Amino acid sequence: MVNAKYIFVTGGVTSSLGKGIISSSLALLLKSRGFRVTNQKLDPYINVDPGTLNPYEHGECFVTEDGAETDLDLGHYERFTNVRTSQANNVTTGKIYSSVIEKERKGEYLGSTVQVIPHITDEIKNRIKILGNTGNYDFVITEIGGVVGDIESLPFVEAVRQLKREFGKNAIVIHLTFVPYLAAAGELKTKPTQNSVKSMLSIGVQPDIIVCRCEKPLTQSVKDKISLFCNVDKASVIESIDAATIYQVPLNMQNEGLDTQVLKLMEVTSAPTPDLTSWKKFLYQHNNPQNEITIGLVGKYVELHDAYKSITESFIHAGAATQTKVNVKWIHSEDLEQGETQVKSLLEGLDGILVAPGFGSRGIAGKLVACQYARENKIPFLGICLGMQCAVIEFARNVLGLKGANSVEMQPSTPYPVISMMEEQKKISNMGHTMRLGNYPCHLLEGTKIYAAYGKSDIAERHRHRYEFNNEYKQQFEKAGMKATGTNIQSNLVEVVEIENHPFFVGVQFHPEYASTVESPSPIFVAFVKASAHL
Repeated sequence: MVNAKYIFVTGGVTSSLGKGIISSSLALLLKSRGFRVTNQKLDPYINVDPGTLNPYEHGECFVTEDGAETDLDLGHYERFTNVRTSQANNVTTGKIYSSVIEKERKGEYLGSTVQVIPHITDEIKNRIKILGNTGNYDFVITEIGGVVGDIESLPFVEAVRQLKREFGKNAIVIHLTFVPYLAAAGELKTKPTQNSVKSMLSIGVQPDIIVCRCEKPLTQSVKDKISLFCNVDKASVIESIDAATIYQVPLNMQNEGLDTQVLKLMEVTSAPTPDLTSWKKFLYQHNNPQNEITIGLVGKYVELHDAYKSITESFIHAGAATQTKVNVKWIHSEDLEQGETQVKSLLEGLDGILVAPGFGSRGIAGKLVACQYARENKIPFLGICLGMQCAVIEFARNVLGLKGANSVEMQPSTPYPVISMMEEQKKISNMGHTMRLGNYPCHLLEGTKIYAAYGKSDIAERHRHRYEFNNEYKQQFEKAGMKATGTNIQSNLVEVVEIENHPFFVGVQFHPEYASTVESPSPIFVAFVKASAHL
């Protein structure tokens, strides 16, 4: 029994064409018509999850409310649709094979020879159906990572072939491809798209819609040619031209009729007119700022901006909410370790400073410098996760006089472990299992900046960290002016610190950027932008 309709999004020619943005845009368009929609990502890599992957290689690791470490595309899904994702929304080859091998060891296959077909593909199909079988969604949009033709993605595409055969009109495939413009010839070339579709056909999958990523508009003759050679309706050839912002893409897709064609092919006749009023308002405010500020983002992965994707998108959301253009100045924390002249050249004139999350000791000294500079020069400051911990360490060293203040991990012999691992966490030593992951409650004190930002006493935000503020030093900190203004009541863990007599100096142990969406910008980011813009 089919409880939902399934839309599969594949990619061809090259990676990084924007499958996640197309998937998110379609989800928004369908949701704006009143449908219940969720997005899912199938990742072909063999890692069980991206939690242990280097940010330089994979970009940001996005964390869901239930604590899943997932692909950054799930962040796009949430930011566009305001629909929360979960463990079930991200499936990897590693998860699939781990599950199949575990079942084989338990004897669940009754002695059968375990093979890619049917055992691996059956497991993939089961994972795809989980969300649809809940009865909570009308559409499940499943994006397959990588490029069709990759060895790693073949089992996923084969599973799609089987599901299309099983579901009939309740399953369609959207294939995203590339139509390059050759300046020397002065024309768009369709051959890469034709070859990509041929690769799909060789696996037994006929795309129903072809979305063409391009830098020049597609002429009607080009669309007709793709329609003819790729065996799709003319209305199923969709132009996806480069946009100034990813948030323009849903409107572009609506103008091209992507959602209309999807509903037609899936024989959905009672679809309300899309209501994108709030989205258009957001875009207008984003494109017509009344203020402009520059925030210094201090991190150690700044060469790859995707490592901080949710943070930069949160600035866009908060900027639109306050009609402020937020320019991000990327500052490598190790560059702040080169002396006062370098520090001044990098940090002077900034409207605000954000010290980013991260793991490991590299670049910590530079983050401490940024925290001190913001504190002493009264520059609005936001520290996230490790950024908060660095603010605590810097304050301990330079205000409390605890010169050896550090975390247990960075310097085990320190007599001042102001950041330490919880005892119950110490007992768990396996990689990926020593962290607080997912949503945890936090109680905020009234009359504080964090309370003013959220406007309520009790919140819940997502976490991804191993170490905590050491409560043995709490009284010393508060006496000197750094207050614990947010606490996890159940475990008595410090979640938020603020410095008194400062325009805006807030450190949060959680990751507020994960929950920020177009519809619901992160309150602390909005407050930080307001403080930086003097609003």
